[in-house]
Amino acid sequence: MKDKIYIFDTTLRDGEQSPGASLNVYEKLEIARQLSKLNVDIIEAGFPVSSPTQFEAVQRIADESDKIIAGLSRAKEVDIKSAYEALRNAKHPRIHTFSSTSDIHILGKFGDAKYGVSLADKRKTILEMSYQAVAYARTLVEDVEFSAEDAGRTDIGYLSDVIETAISAGARTVNIPDTTGYTHPTEYGNLIAELKKRVKNIDQAIISVHCHNDLGLAIANSLFAVHQGARQVECTINGIGERAGNASLEEFVMALKTRQDICDFYTDIEISEIFNTSRMVSGFTGVVVQPNKAIVGENAFAHESGIHQDGMLKNKQTYEIMTPESVGVTKTKMVLGRHSGRHGLKERLKELGYHPEESELQKIYESFLLLADKKKEIFDDDLRMLMGDEIHKQRELFELQYLSVNSGTDAIPTATIALKYDGKLIKESSTGDGPVDACFNAIERVLQIKPAVESYLVRSVTSGRQAMGEAIVRIRPNGDLSFTGRGLSTDIIEASAKAYLQAINQYHVYRHAEIKIEDDKLVISELKGI
Repeated sequence: MKDKIYIFDTTLRDGEQSPGASLNVYEKLEIARQLSKLNVDIIEAGFPVSSPTQFEAVQRIADESDKIIAGLSRAKEVDIKSAYEALRNAKHPRIHTFSSTSDIHILGKFGDAKYGVSLADKRKTILEMSYQAVAYARTLVEDVEFSAEDAGRTDIGYLSDVIETAISAGARTVNIPDTTGYTHPTEYGNLIAELKKRVKNIDQAIISVHCHNDLGLAIANSLFAVHQGARQVECTINGIGERAGNASLEEFVMALKTRQDICDFYTDIEISEIFNTSRMVSGFTGVVVQPNKAIVGENAFAHESGIHQDGMLKNKQTYEIMTPESVGVTKTKMVLGRHSGRHGLKERLKELGYHPEESELQKIYESFLLLADKKKEIFDDDLRMLMGDEIHKQRELFELQYLSVNSGTDAIPTATIALKYDGKLIKESSTGDGPVDACFNAIERVLQIKPAVESYLVRSVTSGRQAMGEAIVRIRPNGDLSFTGRGLSTDIIEASAKAYLQAINQYHVYRHAEIKIEDDKLVISELKGI
């Protein structure tokens, strides 16, 4: 009989830690709803103590979801209590707490003498902290998970002691993360097997794995771990996350599904929802899915070679080990036109995984009609981009009302913009090295800011001559945090201006800037901080 592998999705927590991929509460709710349709077992909704936005997002997801909802916490009472408060109304709450266990982490994070003088003393302190954290969490909820951070580089003897201690304190799941993506598959699989031998009470908990992709081995490590006894795999949609990201949910699930001949395991994932989920996460985070990405990339089911095409025409199994339809990629993409009504739009959005409130639907419909005036045929990808654009607008301070660009081979590129703030328009003009640079300069003059632009990407996201263009701009205003903006339009210059403006909007929202208008000019007071 095949064993079930539990899928712990951490897109909303670890995945959100991708550079510039921060999500607002509404976006997190929409993704959580889609993850429920995908039928993941556990949704890690966030790190409640880290910010009011994180707390609210975890709380709202916990309030409405039937899934196991996890909240992350350090091995500190204040963190655990915050996680519990956010999860209080969840039908199935899980507190996920962690401690660093490798010598590198212990010496780097706990150098203070209060944790002990020697490494042995510090290890003992971490052991006690871990026990107390799990024990306290168990007084609040039944379901507690413990993670040994950087387990892949932890001494096996000490790691065994930590895991045994966490289970004795009440942990139902023990996670053995390869935090830095350092281990190789056989090494990681042997680690899981060794823990099963050494930890006396290991049968009282589920072994979980959380693999990072720094060496491109996250999926291989996860698969080896499962074959050695792990029964929960922590992963993210599209493999997003810190640095090189995490194990990709779609790749792991389809690796098991496709190779049932050698994998005595199964998941409860609704694989037909994989593509919709991938596109939603990409749209909301602004993290582009590479064309050759396994399972969900644009080229995943494309065949250009003549030999491949000939084989496909004769027998699809010649070069396809799964069908695009099985993961939700449909061939019929055109769904709506300018004469489609609100009801038809709402139903198609629902099929794609979006659930706009009635109060929001009218604004979405108006944007849909504007797009339909520019494009005669509206495709699923157009709708996905439209939804991402509309949701991002909800946290904008400044709205682009007007844009005029003059450019040519013998002309100095000039841009004039009008931004709306608090019901009033502020206009500005500027020149630049090109039309996009001129737009950026005009926005900077209006908003009195000149942030460093870390990255700028423009791409076509839909098909045809009237394709929607998407611009993604990441800025770093103060040398610390980065902010990503995303703009969408059939005009790539307009899309670029929208993206740059959105990134600056996010910065001002995050920093709680005090803004007012005096003599038709913006006055931005000193930022108050978070």
